[in-house]
Amino acid sequence: MIGWLLRRIAQAALVVALMTVIVFVGLHAIGNPVDILIGDDMNQQERLEAIARLGLDQPLWRQYLAFVEGAVQGNLGKSFVYQEDAIKLILHRLPATMELAVGALILAIVIGVPLGLFAGMKPDHPISKALMAFSIVGFSLPAFWVALMFIMVFSVQLGWLPASGRGETRELFGIAWSWLTWDGLQHLLLPAFNLALFKISLVLRLTRAGVREVLPQDFVKFARAKGLTNTRVVIMHVLRNTLIPLVTVLGLELGATIAYAVVTESIFAWPGAGKLILDSINSLDRPVVVAYLMVVVVIFVTLNLVVDLLYKLLDPRVRLEAAR
Repeated sequence: MIGWLLRRIAQAALVVALMTVIVFVGLHAIGNPVDILIGDDMNQQERLEAIARLGLDQPLWRQYLAFVEGAVQGNLGKSFVYQEDAIKLILHRLPATMELAVGALILAIVIGVPLGLFAGMKPDHPISKALMAFSIVGFSLPAFWVALMFIMVFSVQLGWLPASGRGETRELFGIAWSWLTWDGLQHLLLPAFNLALFKISLVLRLTRAGVREVLPQDFVKFARAKGLTNTRVVIMHVLRNTLIPLVTVLGLELGATIAYAVVTESIFAWPGAGKLILDSINSLDRPVVVAYLMVVVVIFVTLNLVVDLLYKLLDPRVRLEAAR
């Protein structure tokens, strides 16, 4: 087990190292921030001094080595626009994005898994067929359009929920959280549900497919033959085996939700890292963009490792294979 864990950590470190090269080189190929950050009213000498101050006068390989040296020390560069450490800007905004992403994932699990179980246990029921039709709609609707419709209906016409902002927050472990206050929860609900709509459809269909696959298995028939109640059979045998592929998808989807929350954060004016990265891309603030992408890479790699560990807890066959 320890050997396997060390191998996985080494693989994760290699992936992060390769991604630093891809991100750094790719980002420096899409535009020159000098054209945006330095005004036309500067003379040539002032422009050269500003370029040198930003470190953009060095060859790309020197800039990359300086980035790696700083990254090893926990410094991913200073923002061209805000004149602050890029990693501090990201970490200051990241809790809001994490809160939104985790909220969306919780909604997807709480809504999608029970509906998927019902659809899998009773596939011919009219409600099951309606749920499958709903899941297709959830896949098809663009997130920005759904967000605008949510605001129009629930905020403008009905006045039930606020349309923008994070609302009142309360600190826990030195970090401000919306879910600790009623006003914050109200502000969180619409953007979280908008972000969760695709995930709900995905979880619903995956759960239904898993249930339909597990139900005919011999161990389920044997459990019923032993006289176990239907609820115990569903929870202990059907649901547990259905969760094995679902864990992988949900782990990756959490990373994707964090990475692609930009649209939702922009429409609902949610003050997270997604909105910050959108503004940084518009101003070609390279250090902030690089820092954000590297944080996302680390999150994805970490989630993959956690998913592998959960696999070993859920499926004894994986533990036995790793022990050989």
